[in-house]
Order: sequence, then C-alpha cells, then structure tokens
Amino acid sequence: MVRRSSPQVVRQLKNMIHAVQAELANFMYGASGKKITTIGVTGTDGKTTTASLIFHILKVAGANPTMITTVAAQIGDKVYDTGLHTTTPSAFTIQKYIRRAAASKCNYLILEVTSHALDQNRVKGLNFKIGVLTNITHEHLDYHGTYENYVRAKSKLLAVSETSIINADDSSCQKIRLLLSGHKILTYSLKKSDADFNLKSIGIKFPGDFEFNHANFLAAVAVAKTLGIEDEKIETALASFEFPKGRQEIVYDEDFRVIIDFAHTPNSFEKVLPELKAATKGRLIHVFGAAGDRDRAKRPLMGEIAAQNDDIIVLTAEDSRSEKIEHINTQIKIGIKDFKGELVEIPDRQKAIAYAVRVAKKGDTIVITGKGHEESMNLGRGEVPWSDHAAVEREIKN
Repeated sequence: MVRRSSPQVVRQLKNMIHAVQAELANFMYGASGKKITTIGVTGTDGKTTTASLIFHILKVAGANPTMITTVAAQIGDKVYDTGLHTTTPSAFTIQKYIRRAAASKCNYLILEVTSHALDQNRVKGLNFKIGVLTNITHEHLDYHGTYENYVRAKSKLLAVSETSIINADDSSCQKIRLLLSGHKILTYSLKKSDADFNLKSIGIKFPGDFEFNHANFLAAVAVAKTLGIEDEKIETALASFEFPKGRQEIVYDEDFRVIIDFAHTPNSFEKVLPELKAATKGRLIHVFGAAGDRDRAKRPLMGEIAAQNDDIIVLTAEDSRSEKIEHINTQIKIGIKDFKGELVEIPDRQKAIAYAVRVAKKGDTIVITGKGHEESMNLGRGEVPWSDHAAVEREIKN
C-alpha cells in the first residue's frame, strides 16, 4: 500500500525541483546573478515602495541600477511587464533580466523578494550584498501555515546577505535576531533612539505627505547610507521620488480626491487609513474586498480596522477565485462592529467604484485598495482584464 504524501512533503519536493531549476537557470544565463551587486527587499508590506526608492536614489547618485518589483522590471529606461500578479518571477525569468542588465552595464540589482520565492529557492545563486526586511505581519498563512514558518521563510534572504537591515519597530525583530545569530544586522526605527538608523541620526528630512511611508523611506535611506551615498544626493532623490503605480497614487483631485493603493493586509490598513482619515476634511469612502483562496484569518481584522477609520465602506470583489464574493465579504463583516457609518455591498467592482464616485462630496476622499497596479482580476474563471485606474477614469467621465 502506497501512502499519500502530506502537503508538506509535496511542497518540499516541489521546492527541490525549484532549486534544481534555479541552478539550471544560473548555468544557462552564465551565472550573471553572481556578477551584479544585489539588494533584496522583503516584508509583508512596503516592499515595492522601498525597492523603488532605493532604485531612484542609486540613479540620482550616478549608478546604473536595474530593478525587479511587483509592478515591473526596469533596465535602464526600458520597462518590462513581469506578468500577472507576479512579484518575484521564476528563476529563469530573473536570470534572463539579469543578463540583460549585465549587457547594459548595470551595476546594481534591486529585487523585491517574496516569502514564496525564498521558500521555493527562486533567488538561489544571486549575490545579495544587502537584505532588507520591512516587516512581517498577518499574511500568507494559507501557504506557510504558521507565523513562525513565515518568519523563517523571510529570514532566508537575510541569511544569504552580507548585511541585513531590519525594522526595529516590527514585532518580528527579536525573532529575526535569534534566527540570524552571528550575521551582520543593522536596524532602523521611527521610534527607537538606539537603532542604527533613526529620524534624528540620519540627518535627512522626509517629505511631509503620507507619513505612513516614512518607515519605507527610512529603510531605503539606511541602504543608501550603508552603500556610502552622500546625504545631498539622498535628499535630492527623496524630493524627486514618485510613488510606483498603485501605491498611494492620487488619480483624481478636484472637488474630492480619489486614491488607489495596493493595501491588502491588516498592517497596511493600519498604516494607510488613519493617515488618510486625518488628511480628509470630509468623509473617507473606502472600496475594498479580500482575495479568495488566500489567508482567511485576516479578513475580519481588515473589516475591524476599516470600521475604525472609514465613514463609508463599500465591500466588493477582489480576486475571489473559487470563493463566492458574498462569502468573503461576510467574513470581512465579522470585524465590522458598532460601525456608525454606511456599509454597502456591491460585488461588481466597477459598480462599487461608480457608487463611491456618485456619493462623494466636496472634501471627501475615496480610497480604493487591494488591486493597486494590477491589470487583471480573477473571479473564478481565470484572469480577466481589469484596472482600478481605468474604472475610476470611466466613472469620473460619466
């Protein structure tokens, strides 16, 4: 009688195959990943913004960097679409981009790295000079099973980096220190004066808007200072930095404001929503949902945080996959208690955005979260074209 393999054994076998594929990709593309200095950025939230700012600082400082993030890959002035819902591409795709970067004489690679990619050995063979950890919060437990497994997966990037830069304000900090005993670790903090990098010690003033991003700015500045980049060039880069598509992106700003953001975790809600509420003269109108077939435990937490900050909540679709949209939103509503605002459920995302635009008044802010830059949505029948940006544009015109 043959025993069925447990999911864990199956995953281990798959990850061994991924490791072999990474070795093969290294061989096929001439081990280009060992020739370019790589800065890896991982974390539950803030990866794309942090990686994009590091890339921008390096460009301003006169380097020739390349970047692979959730949004796209950029080599020189050329931008490549890395695929639908992709953060860290396959080992073959990474090596292909790196060889192009090497041919373009790029000297730095800034790579956004997910816990899945680390667990699956997709970044094996890269020369990580610096590994950055922004935070580890409630996410991806559907894949990792436990928070401890999630932390261990994230720590794999830091374990293969010459220098690790971690967030001392995050609850994962002490766990990471224990896992990386003997490794070179530098810390950054918005709150702690004994961190290696804090707002006072860096001597650089951050832009006033969107203070919830200051932790990401500080992480990027910590990398720049570790690389020896002058303060003047860092300040110039901060002043000219434009957020990546779908990250705190203001897409309409006349009588009312419309912002598109990728926030899709309890931690990102806690960072984004209070700041937007404080900056809004009128009402905060929030359009969101939650991904199907993913971490279900986070849904009530997202609902609770939304209820604490929003004036109008519009629950809608967000990559429901095999789950019913109504079922997902029912789980979100578990956390929406004693809500004194208006709660509306509109499964069709276009109609949900239309409703938000229709009820918005002067001084209101509409924030649409969960999709950000993405150009497709999965409603259970595979990926179909979708864009929050296009949806907003249609409703504003109407």
